[in-house]
Amino acid sequence: MGAADWLYFPASIPYYAGSTIDKRIEMGPLHGIRVIEMAGIGPGPFCCMMLSDMGAEVIRIDRLNLKGSGHRANVLNRGRKSIALDLKTPAGVATCLRLIDQADVLVEGFRPGVMERLGLGPELCLERNPKLVFGRMTGWGQEGPLSQAAGHDINYISIAGALGAMGYADRPPAPPLNLVGDFGGGAMYLLSGIQAALIERIGSGKGQIVDAAMTDGTASLLSPFYGLMAMGMWTTDRYSNRLDGGAYYYGSYECSDGRHISIGSLEPQFYALLLEKCAIHDESFKEQLDQNAWPAKRVILESLFKTKTQQQWCDIMEGTDVCFAPVLNLVEAPDHPHNKARNTFVEVENVTQPAPAPRFSRTQGAIQSAAALAGEHTEEILANWGFTEAEIAELNQNNAV
Repeated sequence: MGAADWLYFPASIPYYAGSTIDKRIEMGPLHGIRVIEMAGIGPGPFCCMMLSDMGAEVIRIDRLNLKGSGHRANVLNRGRKSIALDLKTPAGVATCLRLIDQADVLVEGFRPGVMERLGLGPELCLERNPKLVFGRMTGWGQEGPLSQAAGHDINYISIAGALGAMGYADRPPAPPLNLVGDFGGGAMYLLSGIQAALIERIGSGKGQIVDAAMTDGTASLLSPFYGLMAMGMWTTDRYSNRLDGGAYYYGSYECSDGRHISIGSLEPQFYALLLEKCAIHDESFKEQLDQNAWPAKRVILESLFKTKTQQQWCDIMEGTDVCFAPVLNLVEAPDHPHNKARNTFVEVENVTQPAPAPRFSRTQGAIQSAAALAGEHTEEILANWGFTEAEIAELNQNNAV
């Protein structure tokens, strides 16, 4: 199999390091990078899942009182080993610092000041390990009037302006799952910041702090819309713009079987093909951009799409330049022929889950393992990271691990 062949995985090849093709799977572009993850929820674990999928060795530090907890099916925690430490004891903190001393990256998602109070703040860690990239994940950021307040994804995307742009005009804004704040504006910005800091370290030899805030990241994701607004091509009124459901040629529709399809016929040539496939000959539909006519035309399309089942519309439009797709749920998506052909979803220990993304032509990574239970690898990690048998025994005796 040539290098380019790794870019497209046949469905028959399990995209998982526990498979029979271990020796043919590259170790990933981040192979050799060591990461310490302070256990948390949401964006921090997602970032560390991505780092692991790309080949990094990620060690998760769980709380000692949670030892043995967890679930193998927790996809968010896949690919890492776990050590349980009591960070309220000097021995536990000292052990954590010894691990951090040997790491390239540390990821934490506590409120600002918690790591400092634990004796694990960035100043101390960078003094001990000047090459460390210290990744900090918060909702509001490390400073600011709200930095110490509790919050969740929906709150962060609210003040960034994203939530107010989503949903129907006559209803409250619709939460877009927690994809925009936690995982888009949070985890992916933390990931890109960590990778950028690792690249910069090659030249400087120095680590640094990465302050990733979900409010900042979500605002950054909105950059194109601020540009459109400045050009008079976007309004703050929900469900009145080309990409927010306002346009009848960009949205989802119910079919006769109660299932749905999506169309995104924005460009004139794609829109013309939509009219052709729908057998629409009404002259008024030739004018695509008259926003005053959008609601009436949507009503016509709603009635039209209800004349056939989802599969019948797939037979007519899927694979054409209409910009069309069936709307699938989480159970259906893995079985779509395109996803199956690309092996977009894989099964690890009987759990269906998305495969690592993106793909690399030469250094493709893999899912390293299913999720670990808290503290499952404590002694193994300590031994592999330079602790002697006597030191490990003493830590156990003192209930530090």
